[in-house]
Amino acid sequence: MSMAVERTTLVAAVTGFAVVLVLNLLLRRGARSTWPAVSGGLLIVLALLTAAVAGRWIRESQGPFLTLYDVLLSNLFSLTLVYLVAAWLVPALRRSSSIVVAFLGVLGVWSLTVSAVAVPLPATFDNPWLWLHVTAGKLFLGLCLPAAAAALWLLARRQNAEAEGGEMDAAVWLTLSLAFVCHSFMLIAGAIWAHSAWGRYWAWDSLETWTFITWLCIALLLHARVTFRRMPVTYGWSAVIAIFGLAVLTFLGVPFLSVAPHKGVM
Repeated sequence: MSMAVERTTLVAAVTGFAVVLVLNLLLRRGARSTWPAVSGGLLIVLALLTAAVAGRWIRESQGPFLTLYDVLLSNLFSLTLVYLVAAWLVPALRRSSSIVVAFLGVLGVWSLTVSAVAVPLPATFDNPWLWLHVTAGKLFLGLCLPAAAAALWLLARRQNAEAEGGEMDAAVWLTLSLAFVCHSFMLIAGAIWAHSAWGRYWAWDSLETWTFITWLCIALLLHARVTFRRMPVTYGWSAVIAIFGLAVLTFLGVPFLSVAPHKGVM
């Protein structure tokens, strides 16, 4: 796939997010079921993103995770895929689909504004632990998104949350807990990969530091959830949203603002 076709495919995918969002809002206004249309639309978008990622991967002969464009493109694919699977397994997550789709649309627009020029992958980076590290990271962020979207939905409807949000609240903590497991594996796989790539397991560079801070914040929140059972539920939901914001900053900001060896690899 040529660069021009790849960009056209990405534009079509971003347009698809906009169409799905509008359709979702219109169906909700008419008090109709939105998930069949939303899931169908997202499957079409996922097919377009799959084509774009695969085309770039084949053309450049390396995984799409070095430049900001690579990271945005591959995360659009993984976030969409993980959300579809999560919402299929946990139907309560479908209620906040408009929030998820809106976020994906913003990422899509962002991806169209950055340079798509590829950067060669250093030979020392290419080993199986890199793939495990990156995959775990994408699963982590993919699970954080529906958790944060559900938490935001609950906050927006907090007056009715007790009556209709029990399943949503459970879904928030389930997906965040699974995200924590993926984050933990990401750190372990990343340390092993770093030893192979740079000869050390940990060096407290900018990305490593912020990744550990994110992990620590999730661990503290999950601990507080179990320990302080009288903690207002809105505090927990707000914290989940804040953690997702921190995760986005860590994954999509820190690697491209720092000059550490990690720059761009995620």
